[in-house]
Amino acid sequence: MNKKPALDPEDRATDAAARAGWLYYVGGLTQDQIAAELGVSRQRAQRLVSKAMSEGLIHVRLEHRIARCLALEAALKAQFGLQTVRVAPSLGPGVDPVRGLAPVAASVMERFLRQPDPLIIALGTGRALRAMVEELPKMSCEQHKLISLIGNIAPDGSASNYDVIMRTADTVRAPHYPMPLPVIIDDPEIRRMFYQLPQLKIVARLAAQADVTFVGVGHMTDSAPLYVDGFISARDLAEQRALGAVGEIATWCFDDRGRYIEEGLAQRVGGLKAQCKAGGQVIGIAAGQDKVVPLAAALAGKLLDGLLTSEETAEALLG
Repeated sequence: MNKKPALDPEDRATDAAARAGWLYYVGGLTQDQIAAELGVSRQRAQRLVSKAMSEGLIHVRLEHRIARCLALEAALKAQFGLQTVRVAPSLGPGVDPVRGLAPVAASVMERFLRQPDPLIIALGTGRALRAMVEELPKMSCEQHKLISLIGNIAPDGSASNYDVIMRTADTVRAPHYPMPLPVIIDDPEIRRMFYQLPQLKIVARLAAQADVTFVGVGHMTDSAPLYVDGFISARDLAEQRALGAVGEIATWCFDDRGRYIEEGLAQRVGGLKAQCKAGGQVIGIAAGQDKVVPLAAALAGKLLDGLLTSEETAEALLG
């Protein structure tokens, strides 16, 4: 009678690991119970469970709608070389994606604000950015500095609704440095003179040293917020589109390859380009069908190091 060949010691160890992994992840047993079931020590049971995972004998699948968002985050990081990515779950057809994005984005900003070491945090503007700030909890962050990238004066001389730094500073009680000049300045020479002021030199220097910068990303279609809200004229919009503009960050327009356009309107932009120090992050916050083209361009041009967006927008960017 032929004798069955004895199992190789490695095979026996793998079989034991598979059994231990099954008992832990499927059977729901504790490591003490597994040890009793297999007749081994608790430490041995723990090593067997670890071996089952490390050798791919057990595959865990997350059965939750957030699983799709986690997969999209990983794909966006890999495809665009991003540092920080968060994808907010869809709230369903017809629902403004910013509603779902705002609390997710706020949690990311809160993580920076909770850091005990002093940070310079620069802020752009945009509807999603304002919604994010409204979701922040009250806290005290006197160790940080908040810097505005964008002018806070509208064309009619009133305070700009685009300015979010005051709302943020009120919520988190942090020292803040606004940009005390118009969003768009009529004369490039006047803009140059503004930036000779010591106060604006301080703001510009701090913005360049930002540890993290949060910005909205706008589009340049006929319904571009910059145009609809009266910050630029129809002529400005047509000029920038003729130069290839598909989007804007803090009122600085860029083309479909993510290159900032330096002609025309750029000579009159009151604020600063989104930037940060070496090793820092410029994080874009935007969601919606009209943001897909500008986001794709900004990512292609490496204008962003991070992205906070919606499930549908992420799928479109990867599609």
